[in-house]
Amino acid sequence: MSSNAKGALLALIAFGVFSTHDVFIKTLGAIYSPIQIVFFSVLLSFPLATIMLMRDAKPGTLVPVHPWWMALRTVGAVITGVSAFYTFSNLPLTQTYAILFATPLLITVLSIPILGEKVRLPRWLAVIVGLAGVMVVLRPGATDLTLGHTAAIIAAFAGAFASIVVRKIGAEERTVVLLLYPMVGNFAVMGIALAFVYKPMPIEHLGMLAIISVMAWIAGRFIIAAYQTGEAAIVAPMQYSQILWATAYGLLFFNEVPDTYTGVGAAIIIASGLFIVFRESRSGNSENKPVLRTRSRIGTPGTFRVSSLMTSGRFRDQPLVKAPDEE
Repeated sequence: MSSNAKGALLALIAFGVFSTHDVFIKTLGAIYSPIQIVFFSVLLSFPLATIMLMRDAKPGTLVPVHPWWMALRTVGAVITGVSAFYTFSNLPLTQTYAILFATPLLITVLSIPILGEKVRLPRWLAVIVGLAGVMVVLRPGATDLTLGHTAAIIAAFAGAFASIVVRKIGAEERTVVLLLYPMVGNFAVMGIALAFVYKPMPIEHLGMLAIISVMAWIAGRFIIAAYQTGEAAIVAPMQYSQILWATAYGLLFFNEVPDTYTGVGAAIIIASGLFIVFRESRSGNSENKPVLRTRSRIGTPGTFRVSSLMTSGRFRDQPLVKAPDEE
């Protein structure tokens, strides 16, 4: 098996685990507030984080090099987590994924003011077409837009912002700093809010929360292995396999039948995202490659951000296709 095929397979496994993780979130979300789910998923992730920190031999302190950017990233991570968990709890899985798949489009836009990325006309057209796909999914005016739809859009924006900040400061910040601050931020904010929404949880539901935390960490490790094995342009598109899992799980567990508009809109969004990945993979088309180098999946506040662990450069980032002037 080639390295690219192995990387793609590892990524498919990772996103399959993430999709299963989302089924548990949706199940618990029918009973508990997303605030409570986020709080306990983060709390139960601290032992895993501690083991990871014990293996970090890099000298230094936990004081961030860029405190203001770190504060903004933490805010973005907190908003992303609770918004995404609320969305999974209240929207059909396929609709949730379709909207969250707009994140690469938003990363492309945010990379201009934050990273100084130059986005040419083809990628702008891809962004516009992709956002039109989001409108097809939402169908404003034809259907009632709920708080779940709003939360999905907020999660996509906040997740894109948090990812771009990692791209900006990740090379200078310690991995443990990038890991700990969002986790502590989620723990503190959700812990304060928990006083207003808490419901007693039986042991089996706490066990499900533990499974959510473990699955997120397992999936994260698989994503790291995927990017260390295969080219980013091959691995990145594997995230869209989640729409297949969402369709299957939605039918199996929640009696969700995707409608035509969601299917068409998702196809448009995915096609736009794939085009952006393809453009970034070609040498000379992107200086920062913000989408290709954003290796985290949004909506998993209880685990590490994969992008922060990939700043060592130990991943394959070669162009999938050579630029015309290189041929």
